[in-house]
Amino acid sequence: MSKMEGEITKIRDLKPDDKRVNVLAKVVHKSEPKEITTRYGETKHVTEAVVGDETGVITMSLWDEQADLVEEGSTILVDNGYISLVRGHMRLNVGKYGSIKESEESVEEVNEELDRSAEEHEKRYNNKRYNSYGNKRYGSHRY
Repeated sequence: MSKMEGEITKIRDLKPDDKRVNVLAKVVHKSEPKEITTRYGETKHVTEAVVGDETGVITMSLWDEQADLVEEGSTILVDNGYISLVRGHMRLNVGKYGSIKESEESVEEVNEELDRSAEEHEKRYNNKRYNSYGNKRYGSHRY
């Protein structure tokens, strides 16, 4: 079994551009999977789960077979996860370089008062077609 890199990040401390986070959380709720078509034309299934610790909760996106690794009421350990913004709201994800497993350590208390996914965040644009205000630019003119 691989040793986890780095420390556990509390849910209240997660930020919209976090990468390589380790989260220990209890699964509060797990939705039914939804079928979506990716921008590449592939059909995938996404299941949303609300996970939390004593500092807050966040919505987690589980893709395809990842959903089988998560059960309501269990405590999971996300190793090398990352945060994405879905319509301005934070989501915890496990990419191809991360892992998710049931933890032997348990989270007893969950603070559902602080929902990190309920907060809206502005997307930062790293794209040259957008100026620093997030407005589209066309050549040297702004509209």
